[in-house]
Parts: sequence; C-alpha cells; structure tokens
Amino acid sequence: MKRQIIHIDHEKCNGCGLCIPDCPEGALQLIDGKARLVSDLFCDGLGACISTCPQDAIHIEEREAEAYNERRVMENIVKQGEMVIRAHLEHLDAHGETRFLNEALEYLVEQDIAVPEFGKKKTPAHQAQGQAHQHVHKHIHAGGGGCPGAAAMTIVREGSGTGEAGQAGPVASQLRQWPVQLKLLNPAAQYFDNAHLLLAADCVPFAYGDFHNRFLKDKIVIMFCPKLDPYVEEYVDKMTAILTTHEIQSITVLHMEVPCCGGVNMILKKAMERAGKNIFVKDYTISIKGEII
Repeated sequence: MKRQIIHIDHEKCNGCGLCIPDCPEGALQLIDGKARLVSDLFCDGLGACISTCPQDAIHIEEREAEAYNERRVMENIVKQGEMVIRAHLEHLDAHGETRFLNEALEYLVEQDIAVPEFGKKKTPAHQAQGQAHQHVHKHIHAGGGGCPGAAAMTIVREGSGTGEAGQAGPVASQLRQWPVQLKLLNPAAQYFDNAHLLLAADCVPFAYGDFHNRFLKDKIVIMFCPKLDPYVEEYVDKMTAILTTHEIQSITVLHMEVPCCGGVNMILKKAMERAGKNIFVKDYTISIKGEII
C-alpha cells in the first residue's frame, strides 16, 4: 500500500544515533555508521524521530510500503521493558493514534503485562482505553516533508456552533481537522475513520457564504484545485488510499460552475473505481454569485 513513511538521507546522516531512542517501535538502527530504517512494518510514519536529527536528514515521504502493524510492533517493544512500553504508549497518545493505542493496550492485557501510566497527566491505561479524547490530537506526518504546519490534527468542537450566516456576531468554525489540502493530507489519519467526507474545490468557501454551517459541519474536508494543482495522478492515488483504508459513510462534492472545476468529480470517480467502492455521493454546483445551482 502507498503510505507515509520516513526517509533517511544517508548523505546527510552523520551516524550520531540521536534518532534511535525516539523510535520506540524499533524501526531504526545504526548500521555501518548510518541510521537505517530496518523495517517498514515497524515505522508508523508519525515522524517522532525527525525533530532530534541535527543534520535534517530525516523526512517523511509517501511510497509503497508494508502496512504498519501495531501488534507486531508490540511484540518487539515488550521485550525492551516498561520504560520503552511507556514511551510507545505516550507516543501514540500524544499523536492522536487512538486505534493503534487501543490495539497496544489490548495486546498488553492479552499477554498479562502490566500497563504503565502514561500521558501528560499519567492517566492509568485501563482508564484511557476506550475513552474519547477531548483534546486536539497531532502527529507530524503527511506531504509537508515533516513540516509541523502539515501535522495531522483532529479538532474537537465543544459546542454545536450553529451560528447562521447573517446573524450578528461571528459564525463559529465547523472545521474538524487539519490540514485540509489534499496535497498535505495523510490517507492513514484517524479522522477519516467512519467519516462523512466533503470534497471541495478551493474557490467554493469564498463563493458560498454559509459554507461552514451548510456543508462543513460534521464532515472531514478535502480541498484542492483541479485546474491549478499539478498533482492529478497523485490526488487519485491519495483518494484511493483514503477510500481503501477507511470506512467512509458518505461523500459530498462541492465545485464551482466553471468548466475547469469538473475535475473534482473526475478525481473522485477514478479513485472510487480503483478502490472498488460504491459510496453515496451528493454533488453540488456553486455559481460565481454564491448560489447553489
């Protein structure tokens, strides 16, 4: 499968080994004086090792790689003791990887291994398991090459935020994740699980005044420009990965009335064909004057 995974520039790597402790999954080793990715299987693609590299030798790339396997990772981690187990659980928790965290906790319970306290508040793991996290989750991965500004983030809205366009006062944002641009999105991000997707051309939020309340609310948004973005094949591949990896409940498509905007539907159609999916799609065309046609 095509997914996010680290890449080490061995020309830049000086073999300092500072990245090794930041990979509790055991995907990195020093071999012949260079840090090496020894197993795609153990690399979760979150990039915890990036920030400690003084040579800027580690980046995130998207390529064909064996799917990350949390249970296999845990088999390797438990051999290294409680400190490494705790580091791994905190790593998953801090990056919002709820599914992998739950798999790790389940593995520990099945193997009758004590679950250490973890997280900023040292929450006992048996309490953390199954809880809905009520804070923002981040992890540094996706197309920005490890750029923190492209880190995947789930945004939990406390209130319903139902302020309507035209009412006095600001209209509450309905954005539920970051980033929003398809170029930067990670197909493996947890917020795609059981999501209602909104595919919107870049110009739509500027043209349609009630974009947040009418369309964005309770959806995960994917944005791109089918005319100006030179990544059509990459976009088809990434959408295919999203549709293949996650159970998607519905898809809403928003595009402008101009002919060049029809590429939004084309990219989705190709992705659904490749993924072998038949998902219900609502298609809306927005006029330049900001009306639904």
